[in-house]
Amino acid sequence: MKNNIYILWFAGLFFTISCGLDNYDEPGSQLFGQITYEGESIGLRGTGEAVQLQLYQDGYELDAPIPVFVKQDGSFEATLFDGEYKLVTRDQNGPWVNDRDTMLVTVNGSAEVNLEVTPYFMLSEVDISLEGKNEVTATFTIDQIAEVANAEYAMVLLGKTAFVDDVVYIGRQDLSAPQVGNELELSMDVSGIAEVEANGALFARVGVRPVGADQAIYSDVVRVR
Repeated sequence: MKNNIYILWFAGLFFTISCGLDNYDEPGSQLFGQITYEGESIGLRGTGEAVQLQLYQDGYELDAPIPVFVKQDGSFEATLFDGEYKLVTRDQNGPWVNDRDTMLVTVNGSAEVNLEVTPYFMLSEVDISLEGKNEVTATFTIDQIAEVANAEYAMVLLGKTAFVDDVVYIGRQDLSAPQVGNELELSMDVSGIAEVEANGALFARVGVRPVGADQAIYSDVVRVR
């Protein structure tokens, strides 16, 4: 008889806890943002959750950060509870100086922010075109932003969709130790790339990887065909 009472008591306790968990409200507020330098958005690798930001909220038992994944155009979003948050870049992650400055964010229904960083480099005067049927040519300039920074390599990347980076691509041409501040040119013959269809869509972007950084910085993706 006692065993039956214990079983009933445990079942009731489990039901009460389960109902309590089910009754918690889910987060419904939205945080929108963009990673920028002097108001200009920064192009990044958007696949594989490679670039992340972190959100912290004081006053709670769990102090683990909330990961926020950044898209290839530098934008990000998160679904949160209303409240005060601290937004920082992840340690040693991204093509920018690792300052990890804290940005205070108030979320009340929705919030939109720009997170300013200091990239090692920016790309300007980017022009990517398809010459004839088979040659993609990219011209661009690498601009020095951080005072102490070296460029490890530059690259032009091709893709069949608008999602292109140094992991997701069908064609790639690199230039080691590119000169900073001068116009550079990279060309690629695509005739030997099996994935490049004769009349299919073709997208491209250029990037530069700083020495010592875990990520490259990229231009916008353009459709060349």
